[in-house]
Amino acid sequence: MSDSDALLARLLALHPKRIDLSLGRILVLLERLGDPHKRLPPVIHVAGTNGKGSTIAFMRAMLEAGGLTAHVDTSPHLVRFHERIRIGAPGGGRFVEDAALVDALERCERANAGAAITFWEVMTAAAFLLFSENPADVVLLEVGLGGRFDATNVIAHPACAVVTPVSLDHAEYLGDTVTKIAAEKAGIFKRGAPAVIAPQEPEPTAVLEAAAERVGASRIMIGAQDFNVHEDGGRLVYEDGEGLLDLPLPRLAGRHQHTNAGTAIAALRAAGYGGLPARAFEQGLLAAEWPARMQRLARGRLAEMLPPGAELWLDGGHNADGGRVLAQAMADLEEKNPAPLVMICGLLSTKDVRAVLAPFRGLALGLFAVPIQNQIAARPAQEVAAQAREAGLNAEVAGSVEQALRTIAGRGWPAPPRILICGSLYLAGEVLSANGTPPV
Repeated sequence: MSDSDALLARLLALHPKRIDLSLGRILVLLERLGDPHKRLPPVIHVAGTNGKGSTIAFMRAMLEAGGLTAHVDTSPHLVRFHERIRIGAPGGGRFVEDAALVDALERCERANAGAAITFWEVMTAAAFLLFSENPADVVLLEVGLGGRFDATNVIAHPACAVVTPVSLDHAEYLGDTVTKIAAEKAGIFKRGAPAVIAPQEPEPTAVLEAAAERVGASRIMIGAQDFNVHEDGGRLVYEDGEGLLDLPLPRLAGRHQHTNAGTAIAALRAAGYGGLPARAFEQGLLAAEWPARMQRLARGRLAEMLPPGAELWLDGGHNADGGRVLAQAMADLEEKNPAPLVMICGLLSTKDVRAVLAPFRGLALGLFAVPIQNQIAARPAQEVAAQAREAGLNAEVAGSVEQALRTIAGRGWPAPPRILICGSLYLAGEVLSANGTPPV
């Protein structure tokens, strides 16, 4: 166990018996630390249900291609906690080093003095400490849960506030309708700061627009209304009031990444970085990486277990909207390059299995339900398989991802199969670790 792992375990023990969403605890901690959140570079604050991480990945790649440096705070991690905090540096940032992380967390621990506090609040305070003490041009800050009472929402004057597509998730904390959830996400909008609203369904759009107007956002950009992105002749075309960009298609696979890329460009323009050279937007689209989001695993230990010519894909989508866009991406691949689709899936008990998997009915030939290791909230594989059958899929149980891959490799296929591992970011982290290809 590393020094940071032991310290993180100690901090987890301070978690309140009941999570009451508020900013009180973190504001006290930040004040004791000297208010590092008030000494940050310009902050682009990003909330939403799906697409937050990909949108941030596009922004980071575009900023770095334009010669700027960006600190990045995202969650959750896949393999190591350090993935959550990226320290900006010329030529590209790096994950926080263990010694620096331990130092920041120990200072947070001393300042907190044993008071009840959530893991997320401590992690956010540590990130602000690190970002305030290392120079960079921009901070790209992802909301952890909701928006209004998320620990990141202590940023009073962001350069821009962004809300990516909103759908049902974390209903136990945020509400059981998309309008209630959208209202929580809208809590990051601030007076005088531009608000960028990604293309989404009419109901959340109306809630988000009204909230931005109510707080006095200086500029409101609404997808489809104020900016448009679409594919045309194998190119990505972005257009808003400032003009048109003719760009290459993103490196990140899936039609939904076009929306995320467009939202990233709109956010950068709204935040004052629209003057980046055109090549920065082009290179950013081609360089952006976001592990476990329609990620092709072409090499590694698990990839070597495949039948000759087979493909292995990994995605951590875990809600109904995530299932929908993932199924669409798989359908697009099928149209371009037909192959039998086989799924390997593990989900947490808090997720709606049928809603996630129903879009794959008629698309996937079969599904192997697998357990998620070391997660007490994991849904038993037998339950995942049963609910997958209710959603219309042929499903069976495997003891692990590796067992499922061995079974797939041992069966006869009319053509090399396309294998999709999906359902949980926790499962995705297991897969990247087992494959020997952790995020970098």
